[in-house]
Formats: sequence, structure tokens, C-alpha cells
Amino acid sequence: MAQLKAVRGMHDALPADTPAWRLLERRIIDVLARYGYREIRLPAVEKTELFKRSIGEATDIVTKEMYTFEDRNGDSLTLRPEGTAGCVRAALEHGLLHNQVQRLWYLGPMFRHERPQQGRMRQFHQIGVEVFGLEGPDIDAELILLCARFWRELGLDGLRLEINSLGTPASRQRYREALVEYFRERQSELDEDSRRRLDSNPLRILDSKNPLMQPLIADAPAMTGFLDEESKAHFERLLELLDAAGISCQINPRLVRGLDYYNRTVFEWITDRLGAQGTVCAGGRYDGLVEHFGGRATPAIGFAMGLERLLGLVEQPAAGGDAPHAYFIHVGAGAESRAMQLSEELRDALPGLRLLLHCGGGGLKSQLKKADKSGAELALILAEAELQREVVGIKPLRGGEQFEAAWSDAAGTLAQTLNLQPAHASATAAKTL
Repeated sequence: MAQLKAVRGMHDALPADTPAWRLLERRIIDVLARYGYREIRLPAVEKTELFKRSIGEATDIVTKEMYTFEDRNGDSLTLRPEGTAGCVRAALEHGLLHNQVQRLWYLGPMFRHERPQQGRMRQFHQIGVEVFGLEGPDIDAELILLCARFWRELGLDGLRLEINSLGTPASRQRYREALVEYFRERQSELDEDSRRRLDSNPLRILDSKNPLMQPLIADAPAMTGFLDEESKAHFERLLELLDAAGISCQINPRLVRGLDYYNRTVFEWITDRLGAQGTVCAGGRYDGLVEHFGGRATPAIGFAMGLERLLGLVEQPAAGGDAPHAYFIHVGAGAESRAMQLSEELRDALPGLRLLLHCGGGGLKSQLKKADKSGAELALILAEAELQREVVGIKPLRGGEQFEAAWSDAAGTLAQTLNLQPAHASATAAKTL
């Protein structure tokens, strides 16, 4: 029988890897909370029609990349390829948008059937941020400032911000017509992908990575010449706000984003450290999407960050960062029962304590080997002698002399030794906050 393996392009995060994931997520979520953004949790599966209507039926995502299937009821369902459409659907379904401003974020896996490569998997993870109900350039600036703070908190440098405006749907349509006319006159110079996109999604030709296409793209009309006056004013004010906040950016008139729902502001944060997949974070405005889904006209803007790409940039935590503080060794039936009880008492008293209780039997020597292998700082030892005297042995595993603590004093001793906060201190601190 053939060995079972993960689906191509869908990777496991093993125990040695997950501390880096959690640390990255915690840092980002902490920043979001400081800015007043709230979490929303969304289904991984949606009706296929949701993505066809939002992303665009002619886009590569819908035509080539979505994981779509028919369920037992005959409904066409799709594993979400991105988060914005589902977030809009949820906000509408649950009445979150009527005369309200919403600042939301979500985290989870997305799915696209692409060719796996560095920084691009078929199952990948995103943190997405969406804002509803604010139409001015100030919220555009806030989201970009939020991203800049992420990079500072994560210790990242060298990311550059590229930005553009797509104007209103009407101005985007005029630009689309001009592009079609330009590229149709040069159709013989287009590669296969660009010829396919010419009628269905011509703006995506500007995003081609084919080096042979770059001279042709460089001479194409620029969006800036087709912007309406309101969009120009919006974009100019955004640039002023970013300049006042000390955020440098590069205006890229070829930046169009791959989804049909974008209008006005679009932006990407890009690095040169991840090869071809250099976009770490991207987003923009989608003021017409809520109305397109049947709701009232609602201004909206958002962005998404790929966690796998960020993990490829951030400094990884030191090995052992997820190791237990202490490994509880016990020898004898009576010691086993008391060790289990005492473990629970210590966890109650010290909420931050990572305590691994030995299971599976074995003598003192073999348990000490397992304690050392676990990466724990301390071994707690309870055998017949300690049981009789109602003490627990505490053996430093990384150097130092073994000592004892009475059962009644064990939590305080561990708190002092490991620099942990007792439960009553945590509760007092919470009340103070």
C-alpha cells in the first residue's frame, strides 16, 4: 500500500514550527487590538456564486484556481480562495453594516490550486483586515500605518510600499477600453496569458511577470490619465497624510490588483527577499462590493497578509521556546496519584506554568532522561521518600544543585525560581486594568 502523504502544496506545521506561528500571530493580533479592530470568524467553505460575483468570473482565481465541488444536496461550494467576499457576506447577513462603522479582522487558511513554489502554497494562511462605513482617505492612511507598525513590531525592514488609484468604476472602464485598444493593436506581441486576458480582464496584463512583456507594458496608457476629479483629490490627500506620518511610498501606475472589486486606492508591501513572490501584504478599496451583494452602498477597504511569507522574513524564536518549564517525575503507585493531584494544584496556582507530567511508567533514571530531552528547565521529583515527608524534589536540568520544597510551598518556590506570576497576582492585575 502506498504511503499516505499530504496533498501537494498543503504542508503540515510540526510541533517544532508552531511556536514561530503563534508568536507571529500574537504580535499581529496585539497590534490590531491596540488599533480597535475586532475579530470575526468565517467559514472555510462558501457558495461558489459568492466568489464568482465578487472576484469576477473571468479572473484566474475563478476560472483556474478555485477548489469547487458539489455537495450531497447538489449545491456548488468552494473552499475560500480569499477572505473579503466572505466577510462582506457575513456583515450583510448579520446586520453589521446599517449605519455602523466596522473595523474587523480574521485569520485562517485560504485555498488556490496554483503551482506550488516558495511563498505560494495551495493551502496558505492569511490575516485579513476589513473596514466598512468610512469613505475618506484617512482610513486608507490608517490601514497603511497599521501595516507599517506590524513591520516595526516584527523587526522587519526593507519592505517598500507601492500605491496607485484605480478611480471609480466608470473611470476604470474608460481605462479598460483604452488598454484593450492599445494591446489589440499589438496583439502579435502578447504572450498566451495576455491574449487570453485581453477581452476578459485586460488590466491583469499589466501584472504580467513575463520579462518579454515588460517593454510593451511600460508603453501602455497609465491609469492616472483616466482618473476622475474626486478620485484624484482622494489620492492626493492620502499621499499628503502618508507623507505627514513619515511613510514613504512609490506610486506605481501599473498596480491594478488581481480582483475585479477594487476601486480607488490599491497598495502592496513588497520585499526582494522572497524571490518572485515578493508581495507580503496587499489590499485596497472596494466601495461597490456591498451594494453588488444586495446591500446599501457602503464604502469599504481592506488588506490581507500571507503568514507563510511573513514567516520567511521574521527572525525565528530560539529553539525550545515551547518547552515545558518543569517535568514531573514520580516513582511508585502512591507517588503517581499524588503527583497527578499536585500537578493540578500547581497549574491552578501558576496559570503561566508549562508543566509536563510523566506518563508511561519507568524508573527514576529513564524518567530523568525523558525530562532532559523535553527541554524543561526543572525536574520535579516525587518518590517514596518525598511522599513520606510531603515534599517535592526540584532538580535544575541546566545546571545547579537539587533542592526541596514542601507541598504547601511548591507553587511559591516555582514562581520564584521560574519568575512566574501566581494566580492571585494575575487576578489583582486584571482588576487594576
